Amino acid sequence: MDKGYFITGTDTDVGKTFVAAELLKALRDAGLRASGFKPVASGGVWVDGQLCNQDALTLMAESSVQLPYELVNPYCFEPAIAPHIAAKYTDTIIDFSIIRSRLDSHLAVSDVVVVEAAGGWKVPLNDTSGVDDLAYESGLPVILVVGLKLGCINHALLSEQAILDKGCQLAGWVGNSLSEGFEAKNDNIKTLKQRMKSPCLGVLEYQVNGEHVDVESRRNMSAVLDYLGIFR
Repeated sequence: MDKGYFITGTDTDVGKTFVAAELLKALRDAGLRASGFKPVASGGVWVDGQLCNQDALTLMAESSVQLPYELVNPYCFEPAIAPHIAAKYTDTIIDFSIIRSRLDSHLAVSDVVVVEAAGGWKVPLNDTSGVDDLAYESGLPVILVVGLKLGCINHALLSEQAILDKGCQLAGWVGNSLSEGFEAKNDNIKTLKQRMKSPCLGVLEYQVNGEHVDVESRRNMSAVLDYLGIFR
């Protein structure tokens, strides 16, 4: 069993947080110590005097290991813009050594750490490095969230190839339905399964409200854990 997984996506707003949260729930239900880690986030809001990101708060709520916010989300920016630009606006340098230290804190107390990246695979994080570099340095297997919408085949194939070219281990991909009315969704999924080099770990159905996840999606997430060897 791997100690963690690095969740990235084909784009922003493709459901990385939803997939990460469902994975944390499934790990928790399996009796494992699991923690969510959101190294860098933008679009923060002030909560009791602290700048917080809603995605990070969601991961905290679904984690069975409770850690201080500063360990869950070491870099949080208020503007809802690309994180490297938000960092420049606040004269902040996103330091990978600090992120590594926070990740090590998670690994020390958790059976499995679920890391959710910002945006897509090639999002810059500072002047020289990006999400892809962060994933590589983490050493964790990558799970690619594919937002099921028009154009997803191209986005998924390009993202997968970039992950493999980086030298990262790609555990597989999860399809996440972004709407109820995506025409030819099943045919798109079929094409992805035929053309992607990595395995499909599961497909999650569209959720109007994440608090009420359908039974099939729950079943699929359990299958993801089984495929990844979480129980072995």
